[in-house]
Amino acid sequence: MTCQVKSMLTDNVLVFDLDGTISDPAFGILRSLNHALQSFGYPPVSHEQVGQYIGPPLDEVFRTIVGTSNRAHIAALVARYRERYAGAGYGENRLYSGILEALVELSNRGFGIGLCTSKRADFAQKILENFGIRRYFGFISGGDVGVKKEQQLAELLAAGTIPRSAAMIGDRAVDVHAARANGLLSVAVLWGYGSREELIAACPDFLLETPADLRFPGPLA
Repeated sequence: MTCQVKSMLTDNVLVFDLDGTISDPAFGILRSLNHALQSFGYPPVSHEQVGQYIGPPLDEVFRTIVGTSNRAHIAALVARYRERYAGAGYGENRLYSGILEALVELSNRGFGIGLCTSKRADFAQKILENFGIRRYFGFISGGDVGVKKEQQLAELLAAGTIPRSAAMIGDRAVDVHAARANGLLSVAVLWGYGSREELIAACPDFLLETPADLRFPGPLA
């Protein structure tokens, strides 16, 4: 498949992914994954491996790592992961340089801003609050086991929370595919965990190199 990647966006509602887009969660996710895996006798994943597990829903991540689709076992792994993540993991997170400045400018220009993450909503809320940026987000859509991002976007559309002209911004192909499945614009970013090859192959409408590129021109009247 070939696609034309654009370089400029004017719109009125921007829906951000969290992990790999707003912040770098690698340390907390790595430690929480390994807490769960080692509790059940599995070998730990390395820092070099963890990037591939940032973005997809947690149940999918564990199915990939341990090679089973047993629902009860996957649910137990997810529960053990969240046991640590709720206590410490969510705080082991780093806001990407330039994100705060971009959010301030987008807000001042009148863009509507929201969050759509595979992470549970209460964790996402805590992370945004820790960074002092919760006030810039009009809504938070959080995921859970068995919930795909394309379903989350569909629910936001059905509820009238976002319009059909909204754009989904994320660092993985799953963000682009979820946007396309719902007829939304897709914005792929290169400072997260999706490679340039992964994102180009997903055919996003826009491809951004750095957080500074989020400072789009003002929304259309």
